[in-house]
Amino acid sequence: MSGTGPTTAPLRLVQVGAGSMGRAWLLAIAANPDVELVGLVDLDLDGAAAALAAAPAGLGAGDVVIGTDLTSVARETGATAVVDVAVPAAHHQLTTAALFAGLDVLGEKPVTETVAQALSLVAATQVTGRRFVVSQSRRYIREAFQFRTAARAVGTAGTLAVDFFKAPRFGGFREQMAQPLIVDMAIHQFDLARFLLDADPVAVYAESFNPPWSWYAGDASAVATFEMSNGSRFVFNGSWCTPGLETSWNGDWRLSAEHGSATWDGDRLPVVEAPAPVDLTDVADPGRELVGSLAAFVAGLRGAPMMCEVADNVLSLAMVEAAIASAASGRRVAVDDILERAYADALDAEQRDDVRTTLLSWPSVREGLVRVP
Repeated sequence: MSGTGPTTAPLRLVQVGAGSMGRAWLLAIAANPDVELVGLVDLDLDGAAAALAAAPAGLGAGDVVIGTDLTSVARETGATAVVDVAVPAAHHQLTTAALFAGLDVLGEKPVTETVAQALSLVAATQVTGRRFVVSQSRRYIREAFQFRTAARAVGTAGTLAVDFFKAPRFGGFREQMAQPLIVDMAIHQFDLARFLLDADPVAVYAESFNPPWSWYAGDASAVATFEMSNGSRFVFNGSWCTPGLETSWNGDWRLSAEHGSATWDGDRLPVVEAPAPVDLTDVADPGRELVGSLAAFVAGLRGAPMMCEVADNVLSLAMVEAAIASAASGRRVAVDDILERAYADALDAEQRDDVRTTLLSWPSVREGLVRVP
């Protein structure tokens, strides 16, 4: 068969959320020939209509159903998947509803507001057999994949460190959060560290503070050292109130390993020094950020390996909760302690009997996270 279009029918999508991030997702959807937007859900119908009108003409605005209820719009349009760009507080409810309506979900980070809610969603995927993937979009940068290739070339990792120093003046809710840097930003670097090291967190010691010149109400600076499952250490050092010499939004990285070292400034081609030359130029481009995340979701639903499914992404969110707990207590915090407390909270809060039964069937939290639906 000739032609340049997709070889299978486009994935029929409903997007939830039409704010500024929702508009960015509409651009990513419009750029992907393997998906078709059939519905847009938002409590502000006028705002949703305006976002759709501002989207590229090829998005098919005339055929997109706008509504306030996800399951109703999905049923009306025959959608099979959801892109959730709602506020984090709505993620658990919306994703649960979507999964039990037979829909696969690609959701914005964070997976939910708490690890407990994330565990509930893991169990919901196991009950329904549907897929829920978290869009950790900063993994989808070619240079990040190149840095991962460099990390594998230099052998056993010793220390992976990232400096993150920016000075954004957001206004609004971020400037009132108790832990704006760790909660709203550091999860990107925490998740990237897991990706780059191919390892999971074991424990963390963290400190957070607010410099006297900060325009944030909460702690805008933090240092966290994670013990990882491969024996390495990951060190995050960052601030959101840095006057000058800012890093990239991805941070400035350095890896020290058995056979060499590698650095990455977060934007350009990584630099690697090893006994033998390491060619990074042939590393494939995964598509940048939202575009790459959406493409990987579609490919995953069609059978390709898929990163960042909820059962895996729980551990990135657990790094956030563990770092906050350590900063509050002044003590080293084991990630398994965070998971066990979250598991108890999930059981207490669960409203669905089938999800609760599945949670109770897990031999342990870690084992529950690797179960196949």
